[in-house]
Amino acid sequence: MHFRHSAEIWRDFPELVPAVLYAEGIHRDVSVEPQVARFNTIAESRLASTTESELPEIRAWRGTFSRMGLKPTQYRCASESLLRRFRKERALPRIHPLVDLCNAISLAFAIPVAAIDVSEVAEYLEVRYAEGGETYVTFSGATENPDKNEVIFADQAGQAHARRWTNRQSGLSAVRDTTATVLIVAEGMHETAPEDVGKLTATLADELGAAWSTTPKTALLSESTPRFEF
Repeated sequence: MHFRHSAEIWRDFPELVPAVLYAEGIHRDVSVEPQVARFNTIAESRLASTTESELPEIRAWRGTFSRMGLKPTQYRCASESLLRRFRKERALPRIHPLVDLCNAISLAFAIPVAAIDVSEVAEYLEVRYAEGGETYVTFSGATENPDKNEVIFADQAGQAHARRWTNRQSGLSAVRDTTATVLIVAEGMHETAPEDVGKLTATLADELGAAWSTTPKTALLSESTPRFEF
């Protein structure tokens, strides 16, 4: 299996800095509450003097959404949505230890982080422009078809595992109690993304290793090295 961004995505968004992490041995019988609390504190500190929309990481994604023809205040990247909810409620709902950890790290870094159950992915995962006939399953179980030229995470079977790039993941490959193997993707667009995304990935790898006693495989991708085998 492999993950990559299409040549068209690299052409249109050369500032993109993506990183990937592949991990096995995931289960929900661990506690990550101390880690979540620590990353939440970082997010609180960042939000103490500004709003999420003013953070450079979020501003960059807002610009990306505008370039895709989407209203940034209608469709937000995942990290902005999390930060917005966290600012209002001072907490996020607990879903699964891995999701909770990824969400907390996403809050701290203000960078979108997607955790995907590999068992639901057919052959490969590519971030590309939709043809319009792909299938997307919502968290409620409804089926949608992405708009033509919308940026999606697509597999060989034409399943869209995310819509509008970093806006919304699919319920099909969401992490659940039966999840054992995951692919985690972090993507930055801001000026210091090479440093920040690399630090986020190293942090996440360390936390997964400590919580699940696993050794994740990681990579920082680029236009010249766009493919990650897992």
